Parts: sequence; structure tokens; C-alpha cells
Amino acid sequence: MTDDRVYPASKPPGVVGGGATANPTFPATKAQLYSANRPAYRPPAPRRRTHSRGCCCRCCCWTIFVIILLILLVAAASAVVYLIYRPQRPSFTVSSLKVSSLNLTSATHLATAISLSVVAKNPNKNVEFSYDVTDVTVYKVSPGDDDVIIGKGSIASFVHGEKNTTLLRSTVGSPPGDLDELSASKLKGELKGKRGVEVKIVLNTKVKVKMGSVKTPKSGIRITCEGIKAVAPTGKKATTAMTSAAKCKVDLRFKVWKFTF
Repeated sequence: MTDDRVYPASKPPGVVGGGATANPTFPATKAQLYSANRPAYRPPAPRRRTHSRGCCCRCCCWTIFVIILLILLVAAASAVVYLIYRPQRPSFTVSSLKVSSLNLTSATHLATAISLSVVAKNPNKNVEFSYDVTDVTVYKVSPGDDDVIIGKGSIASFVHGEKNTTLLRSTVGSPPGDLDELSASKLKGELKGKRGVEVKIVLNTKVKVKMGSVKTPKSGIRITCEGIKAVAPTGKKATTAMTSAAKCKVDLRFKVWKFTF
């Protein structure tokens, strides 16, 4: 006779008193250990946009714009002043040159005594020139650039008014130093000749220009007069140089604010 009874299965290990089955535990892997010790990832905070570069660019642009605007305003004002007054350069003419003494008292020492008269004309109607003391230098013209200084003098400072003609006088004396031997020997031969010596007069000074209420800073002016023939006197009587062919060149550049005319 067959036994049909059903017997329950045996309990699996780890089950106590019919409780729920526990999950089995395994040792942690290397990856799990690394992840546990690794700090949590935090995304970097967004950078704040700085406007320093943009501010610098704007400042530079505004500075350049202001400078250009000022230059344009000054140029326009200078052009207006020039168009209103139309300034012209003064003119100079050698009216007379009398030689009382021009001879070598030694091998290289030159004794000079010259009376110089120069006429200065201001052709401007509303322009006035104020001159400082003028340095006068008399040269004996030589071929090339070997001109020899034969006299030094000066002209007192003066104001050259509007539409004015002024006679300037100067007494020219001996040069400050002795001549070199070569220049002295050449000059001695020319002084003995009847043709005389060719003379050049150079005036150097500074001038300030006034146009209405506008005054310019002092500028250098040079007047060069050439084409003069002088003869050394043989006695006590002074000789008069030939000045009919003399021509004077005026080199003057005056400024109205920052612009030169």
C-alpha cells in the first residue's frame, strides 16, 4: 500500500522560526571603496563677467574723440584769425653802411668800426611786432661756406607798430676773437684791393606778434642781407658801402596757438 502523505521541505539555512529570508552580504569591491572615499563632485560656480575691458575701450575712444575735437576747434579758430588779419612778414632794407675802420692791426686781429642803418617796414594794418634785442653780425663773404666774421653789434629792442616804418641803427665793432691765419691772410689781400670786399649782414632776434587781442609766443626771426660791397678806408675819412643791390631775406614763422604760419 502506497503512502500518499506530503512532507514539507526542509528549511533553508539561515531561516529561524519561519522568518523572511535575509539577503546575503558580500565584501565591498575596490570600485565601491574608491567611490566612498572620493569627494562629491561640485560644478564650478559661473564666472562673473567683468566690464573693465569694455570701460577701458570706451574711455580711450572718448579721450581720442575729445583730443581730435580740440584740435579741430583750435585749427578753426586759427584759420579765422588768419583770415581776419591776413598777417604779412615785415620787410627790411639796408639804407646805409659806413666803414670807419676795417684793417688788421696784427697778423690775426681785425679792428672794425662800422655804422649800420636798416629800415624796417610793417605792412600790416592790424598787426604789431615786438622785437627783443637784435644781434648783428657782419660777414666777409667767401666762396663756399667759409664766410668770415668781421664785426659784431646789436640793435635795441623796439615795438613795430601798425603800418609803421622804423629806422634802426647799430654800431658794429671788432669780432670777439682773432681770425685764423688763413682767413686773415685772405682778408688782408682783399682789403688792399680797389674792388673792396663783399659783405653780408645777418640780424637775429625774437619777435612777438599781436593781432587784435591775440598774442603769439615769441618766435625766432632772422634777416639776411646780401649784395653789399664795402671798401676799407685809407685815411680817417669813412667810406660808404654800395647797398643799391642789397636784398634782405626775412625768415619768420610765428605761431597762432599751435599752428605755424
